[in-house]
Amino acid sequence: MKLRDAPSACPSLWRCLPCPLAELRLDLVLSSGQSFRWWESSPGAWTGVLEGRVWTLRQDRDRLWYTVYGEEDEHKEEERGGCPAKAAKLDGAETDRILRDYFQLDVSLSALYREWEAADPLFRKVAEDFPGVRVLRQDPIECLFSFICTSNNHISRITAMIERLCQAFGRHLCSIDARPFHAFPSLSALTGTDAEARLRALGFGYRAKFVSGSARAIAQGLGAEGLRQLRTAPYAEARKVLCALPGVGAKVADCVCLLSLDKAEAVPVDTHVWHIAQQRYGVAVGSKSLTPRAYQEIGDFFRGLWGPRAGWAQAVLFCADLRKGQELTSSRDQAWESRSQDHHGDGPP
Repeated sequence: MKLRDAPSACPSLWRCLPCPLAELRLDLVLSSGQSFRWWESSPGAWTGVLEGRVWTLRQDRDRLWYTVYGEEDEHKEEERGGCPAKAAKLDGAETDRILRDYFQLDVSLSALYREWEAADPLFRKVAEDFPGVRVLRQDPIECLFSFICTSNNHISRITAMIERLCQAFGRHLCSIDARPFHAFPSLSALTGTDAEARLRALGFGYRAKFVSGSARAIAQGLGAEGLRQLRTAPYAEARKVLCALPGVGAKVADCVCLLSLDKAEAVPVDTHVWHIAQQRYGVAVGSKSLTPRAYQEIGDFFRGLWGPRAGWAQAVLFCADLRKGQELTSSRDQAWESRSQDHHGDGPP
């Protein structure tokens, strides 16, 4: 099956939702470490797996465009040697609902930005360059196991690990330009007696026992549906339940609370956020390391500053800090490459 990278490719298979750039920037949200299943398949087009389907998304100034692929489309395209005349019938209202829910489009991000800018002059400076950064609402199982894999890791490596996890344990959905796409593994797929050994063989290292151990703990305890029902529990209760799972500490628990359990007040604190709190906001935590007490104090500081959706505001600052770090790394890599070329006589005279 061929990639549909723009509405002009099979226009009848694309739909759109009203969504200005101030409310959503795909390039910022889908590359900032909230989810690890999206890939910029062509400039401005993002392809990934959501709710057991493969999607390509893109946007213009005021619309979010999408197309959804399926096994039926793949077979019809193979028969015709190109764009299928008719795709598998999709319920447009249902796919619209999935996207609106995933991006939480019922929340007015512009209004939140105005509130945060009024409360925080430092946020105002960042917001100008980073509009449209909103928090995703993910499946709790996928979110939990993805963030267990983030320990001592970076985005590109996490993305590769999640891809291997899905290929090994998830259901095949379709192939696009010969690239296979798989659903995220079910809970039962991760509870097998050989799951830990298979994960270690996939390069998960010590995280393998945390993934398999948490899968067993959930399966034997509250179950996948019970995990989802934590959306209605108080933040402190949901966090406590998550922290009881193997490999889940305060930061991973807060990521899951924020990104899948509707706890908008959850503020995940890692070394990036810790440094932001200290260096830009002058938060004194009385500790030279990120102790549990310091973690709580930093979260409470930002909740006091930004209000009930403090986790959303933190996502904007985290995205900005991450993007600047990526640009710095890219600049260093380019400088190193230039120096290397000069050293070998391959550079310009």
